Amino acid sequence: MSPVALSTLLALAATTSGVLAFTPLADKHFSYPDGIPYKADTDVGDRGGQFGYNKCNSTTEGPDSLCQTAFINHLDDWCVWAPPLPNSAIDETEGEEVAWCTKKGRGTRIIPAGAITGVQFMKTPGYLQIVGFIDQTKINIAGDDDGGEMDPHGADLRGNPLGGLVYSNGFASNNGNNDTFQQVIEWHNFMGSNSFCFKACDPADPQAPHLCEHIYDRIGVDYNCPNAAQDGVFEYCEGDNQDPPGIYTENGQVMTYKQPAESLGVISSIPYDPKIPKSSNCVQMASSALFTDLGAAAATTTGATTGTAEPTSTAGTGSGTGSSATRTGASAGPSATGGTSDAGNGAASMRISTLATVAGILAAVAFLA
Repeated sequence: MSPVALSTLLALAATTSGVLAFTPLADKHFSYPDGIPYKADTDVGDRGGQFGYNKCNSTTEGPDSLCQTAFINHLDDWCVWAPPLPNSAIDETEGEEVAWCTKKGRGTRIIPAGAITGVQFMKTPGYLQIVGFIDQTKINIAGDDDGGEMDPHGADLRGNPLGGLVYSNGFASNNGNNDTFQQVIEWHNFMGSNSFCFKACDPADPQAPHLCEHIYDRIGVDYNCPNAAQDGVFEYCEGDNQDPPGIYTENGQVMTYKQPAESLGVISSIPYDPKIPKSSNCVQMASSALFTDLGAAAATTTGATTGTAEPTSTAGTGSGTGSSATRTGASAGPSATGGTSDAGNGAASMRISTLATVAGILAAVAFLA
């Protein structure tokens, strides 16, 4: 079932039952900055409430910020999602992650100096993508953590992190206006193994849901964000769109890879190698000239914040492991595109969650009638 159909079903079930209507995170649109709410997620489900807040400013900026509004604009101006507390595992904190950024002035945490060791920023017709290498211990990720994926969906459609919003002024559809930020509806961020990818798809592009697919969380950066990034190199490039994650061509036939369920064990093989898109106009720069706002590392010892948000446990929903290309599940064969077996583990989880949610709503209606 597509995210759109799933969103419609959930909203219809909630409305029909008389239960407070639920709106998936990807369907919530807020103008920046005046339209930003204090919290984008006002629901309290199985994972509790939103951990941080979205209305961020100079009073929330710093090492204890719980800002959950991120940006991806240019080589020197981007964020990633990472835990609020030290030595954390992504799969246990994905719902709580906060924004760690390279620029001051937006109320977030600032990535410590020396953490970023290489990065490639790619601008294509359909998306902006930042791929890089990072000392993840400096942004509270445990040194041995293979990581996982954050995106605006999740099994319950509340997103990971819950209520996490992303904005950009870098799309072609923005017409070069650096003072106007567009909300990014489809995005994914892989963190772990001292590397990362954050891809933000242009909301004006109809291919955005496919280029920023969210059902291949277990096969990592190489397959979701094929790239030529190098540790020690800091560069801006323009390039072609990648093939959507999971889509490849074999003997002239377009195929769709089906990611196996995590319960099936380690992924021992994948039937294709990711194709790195063509790039051009690459310009390398010194990191010292790019990241002038990065500060000294400051250890966070509590979940306290300069705002008024009260942390609520939203730990782990198992978004998968490995932002690297480490393969951590059982093998699964390909199917021809358009077939009935092209839904990944995330889609299966969403189906189960949807049925449980709708059944629960209908049961509540029957009980209250």
